Amino acid sequence: MSEDLTKTPQTLTVEGRAHGWRVDHYLSRIFPNHSRGQFQRAIEQDAVLVNGLSVKPSRRLRVNDRISVKLPEEPDSGIAAENIPIEVIYEDDDIAVINKHADLVTHPGKSNYTGTLASAVQYHFDQLSDIAGQLRPGIVHRLDRDTTGCIVIAKNNQVHHQLTKQFEQRTVKKEYRALTQGVIDRDNDYIRTHLKTHPKVREKMIVCPPEEKSREAVTKYHVLERFHGYTHVQLLPETGRTHQLRVHLQHLKTPIMADRLYAGHEKVFASELAQTEQLPDEQPILARQALHAFRLSIRHPTTDAIMEFEAPLPTDFQNTLEALQKYRSSQKS
Repeated sequence: MSEDLTKTPQTLTVEGRAHGWRVDHYLSRIFPNHSRGQFQRAIEQDAVLVNGLSVKPSRRLRVNDRISVKLPEEPDSGIAAENIPIEVIYEDDDIAVINKHADLVTHPGKSNYTGTLASAVQYHFDQLSDIAGQLRPGIVHRLDRDTTGCIVIAKNNQVHHQLTKQFEQRTVKKEYRALTQGVIDRDNDYIRTHLKTHPKVREKMIVCPPEEKSREAVTKYHVLERFHGYTHVQLLPETGRTHQLRVHLQHLKTPIMADRLYAGHEKVFASELAQTEQLPDEQPILARQALHAFRLSIRHPTTDAIMEFEAPLPTDFQNTLEALQKYRSSQKS
């Protein structure tokens, strides 16, 4: 079967084992050299038909469905490489692991075509995967703009596919650290909800009952330290939904400190924590959500070895934690 779907359209008949699968998931399994994202974009452009009809990526397949697929050619113009400083935690011939800093969007979007991590890795590495599209060279997963920490980069398409498969199968282990406004009562617990896009504020997600447009989200947490009015918490997401950790902590009524979307404020001052008068020229010790991707564990796509990477707490997070310990009488869990 030809893998060059941009030149040779393919027609498939769905077999019994794939009954109930999503069409985008099925195609990415049949054609492993292409990403699920590529097929989703093709479906949106009506380049994938099921029984001669346009479908959504979430369309569930039935036995003997006939699928025709042809991938539109990607535009030649990718993003420009930019000399943006990045911190490389680890690098070999197949992957790189970056400690992403705050105020850095992972890949271009409608309002931020330049100044992204994708542009930075394009500059710093000679070879990157391209199956996620010309605007996402090497990008396997993402972190929110102001979330810091570990993110893995793929240097070729085969590695990219293997890493994507690990994320989809939830074998990647991710550990985050967060500082919350409010005290989390339980030492350990699971947060299990469904999430969907906010009906009026499109950049936000909300907790909702299970429904067609919602997706299950699961987070395990462990309290590391409690303060008067605040918590330092370890977060272990078992799913990877948009804004999952931020929404889940808001759901507990303990939103992440300085989270503009979900806490309603975006700056924290030392005087606020010390409960003293704010000085006229005082600078905030924290000016973005206190969320950090602290540790990432993957199976190396080539050697098959389990590898664990750690990004130290960034300065603003560490300074805020120390201020809490100084002014808010910490009690270790």
